[in-house]
Amino acid sequence: MESGTRDAQPILGTARTRVEGPDKVTGRALYASDRPGPETMARAALVTSTIACGRITGFDLGAAERVPGVLGIFTYRDFAGAVAPVKHLMAGGYANSSHRPLDSDAVAYAGQIVALVVATNQEAAEEAAGAVRVAYAEEPAAGGFDAPGAETVRLADLKAQHEDIVRGDAEAGMRDAAIRIEARYETPVQHHNPIELFTTRAAWDGDRLTVHEPTRYVGAVQHGLAAQLGLDPAQVRVVSGLIGGHFGSKFALSQHTALVALAARRLGRPVSLVPTRRQCFTIANYRPESRHAIRLGAESDGRFTALVHEAETITSRFDPFVMEGAEVTASLYACPAIRTEERAVRVDRNTPGPMRAPPEVPYLFALESAVDEMAVALGMDPIALRRRNDTAIDPVSGKPFSTRPLMACFDAGARAFGWARRAPRPGTMRDGPWRVGLGCAASVRPVKIAAATLRVRLNPDGTAEVACAHHEIGNGITTLLAMGAAEGLGVPIERVTVRLGDTALPAAGISGGSSTTTSLMNALALGCDQIREALAQAATGQGGRLAGRDPGALSLAGGRLSAPDGTGIALADAIGPAGVETLAAFVPAGGDREKALAGLRQGHIGLAFGGGGRAVSWGFGAQFAEVHVHGETGEIRVARLTGAFAAGRILNPLTARSQLTGGMIWGLGSALLEETVLDGAAYRNPDLAEYLVPTSADAPEVEALLVPDPDDRVDALGLKGLGELGIIGVNAAIANAVHHATGRRIRKLPIRLEDVA
Repeated sequence: MESGTRDAQPILGTARTRVEGPDKVTGRALYASDRPGPETMARAALVTSTIACGRITGFDLGAAERVPGVLGIFTYRDFAGAVAPVKHLMAGGYANSSHRPLDSDAVAYAGQIVALVVATNQEAAEEAAGAVRVAYAEEPAAGGFDAPGAETVRLADLKAQHEDIVRGDAEAGMRDAAIRIEARYETPVQHHNPIELFTTRAAWDGDRLTVHEPTRYVGAVQHGLAAQLGLDPAQVRVVSGLIGGHFGSKFALSQHTALVALAARRLGRPVSLVPTRRQCFTIANYRPESRHAIRLGAESDGRFTALVHEAETITSRFDPFVMEGAEVTASLYACPAIRTEERAVRVDRNTPGPMRAPPEVPYLFALESAVDEMAVALGMDPIALRRRNDTAIDPVSGKPFSTRPLMACFDAGARAFGWARRAPRPGTMRDGPWRVGLGCAASVRPVKIAAATLRVRLNPDGTAEVACAHHEIGNGITTLLAMGAAEGLGVPIERVTVRLGDTALPAAGISGGSSTTTSLMNALALGCDQIREALAQAATGQGGRLAGRDPGALSLAGGRLSAPDGTGIALADAIGPAGVETLAAFVPAGGDREKALAGLRQGHIGLAFGGGGRAVSWGFGAQFAEVHVHGETGEIRVARLTGAFAAGRILNPLTARSQLTGGMIWGLGSALLEETVLDGAAYRNPDLAEYLVPTSADAPEVEALLVPDPDDRVDALGLKGLGELGIIGVNAAIANAVHHATGRRIRKLPIRLEDVA
């Protein structure tokens, strides 16, 4: 049966404002900690460790217990053994960290939870938490690279599924190269800092637990909590409505959630926790620092002969979580000889986690900076060098790219940016006292897709409902689902209701990897197809109002089910008084259907690459930056950012450009501002007063271009996802522009005034 667009204007592919937008801008939107609770609801506050490694030798709780309104102060003496171990999500478990605070007297990192204080009101809870005194026996702690006691391990030894890449003879390729670049690059610790904090609210009804928490994977929280507390997953309901940003944090099951649930059960009343921003730096994840040694060889005409990328990133003592990324840098350009080696450095800090474009942001900073250095050494234009090494075949796997519009992005971006005016020699472009530099870099991101189940319902009154346990994180999926249902079912978008973020709804996977749109919209299309097919078969079958007609030729639009000759029946007559409903179960091409759906029901991550194994599917982009550096003071200003992006079929250009421009501004922060400062093994700037993020005054003129990228091999709808493309490559483009302006090559982020003054 045809989709419902024959007699109606198309909806998908047009610019639409967010359906939840009015609630957000008027303050009507409710987030987890905004929802009113019963009068008996208690408030919690955390006490966190002031040492990075050692043991707790005692507590002085007297002053805290005397604070009026205090209901309980919980330490390891109360909760030791009460929380069962759960593995990290990336290790086949459910948690953002396998570490269990309040399980013993051991302290594993600075900022670890050492006590939970519960009181009748927030003020009392915070006052009592501040009055708790903890005595420690401190031990030496390794905080970062090269610290005494830091343990370096090959990633291949830490993660069984990881393999370092060896293609050809990289050492011979380097020896035979006419030009060689050998350099080291570094990126810092960074924290997500979403506006909405990592809140949790837990309430028991007999042996059934309900948790309200902003999370990007309600299934992992549900199943992880059940495992931790000895419950059946059916006894745990997790609700995560609108989320005030996560950017990779709010990742799976947090280790404070079980503590809040235990306190609620012990006290016999609901408990709500709203931690401080400073505490959020250690009770959640972060982007770890990384170091990269790049060796790049090229012939005199610019063709690469060898690439060696050795990288190491920080992780915790207790989790095998490392975001490896050399598989992307190894596959970006044509090269006959490639070798990668990735290492993890285990230290006494909390476990890191995904932060938007987790591996691509640091790894491509290194590679795209090295490519720019090679262009300078060769005397070539940086875009021309990339064009010389463009490839339709992945040099690692040997598979074709499903599409490869990288150079189309560079061409479109260069035209819009005015790249042609760039003077080849660094340090020669001026604007009064300002030195002007123009830089570029590639943005690439492998396509991810996952299994999803989704309920679609069409009612006799012409309204439709879409329901799924997935999350609205601010990326606009609510709007896309409403648009897709409106087009697929032939009803006005205003008559579509979308329900998300509740384990009571059909299961869906994690909101991450730019997989939300690719997964859910394919599931929705399947569900709409099933409903249209059911209506058509009923209407054309024996006794149907359109009996004898070809069901495949009917269209659903404008409130009618119509045949090609114009005859038809009203939607209410086609549907019947009970309406029609389906549960769509989508599994990516090439996947094991039963295994994928079982994993989905059990709360496992289940991300797969797009292309179904037939091809390598990536989203592509080209980033351009114009940077001004003051000749006397060294002040750095980004005057313009232009990005051109190709990410398959674009379903809503308005929200797509919003995501891309937001990511580009965040990329500016990654290049010039963002850094979590370490003092030993402790974070010393854990707040928005000292952790610098771009403000409106820092934001330059930003332009995001959408480059056509029809792809019929990536998935049935030609979707690639683009949430993470916007930030990738911006840091390298800015660093390359700084070099073009000043002649100084900056290989360590963030770039500071003292680096160029």
